[in-house]
Amino acid sequence: MKGLVINKKEHTCFLYGKSIDLTKIEFDILLYLATNKGKVVSSEELFENVWKEKYFDSNNTVMVHIRKIREKLQEDSKNPKFIKTVWGVGYKIEK
Repeated sequence: MKGLVINKKEHTCFLYGKSIDLTKIEFDILLYLATNKGKVVSSEELFENVWKEKYFDSNNTVMVHIRKIREKLQEDSKNPKFIKTVWGVGYKIEK
């Protein structure tokens, strides 16, 4: 991901060399998406792998966290560079 560096061991994230402050959950979501780069990950899969709990249909938790991550990455919500929405399916970071 050009411009975005995630260091799992140090639990840090940099955007074009500038440190990005992410909560533990935000970091874990971004890391999970990056680890599955190129694959569409459903909200259910994200929730169950990050929160380690069962997902419920009307749960907007993932969407809210994705929005906050995009804000911190200074992404245009209509044309995000890093986290893409695949409508009706989930989210992905392209290869």
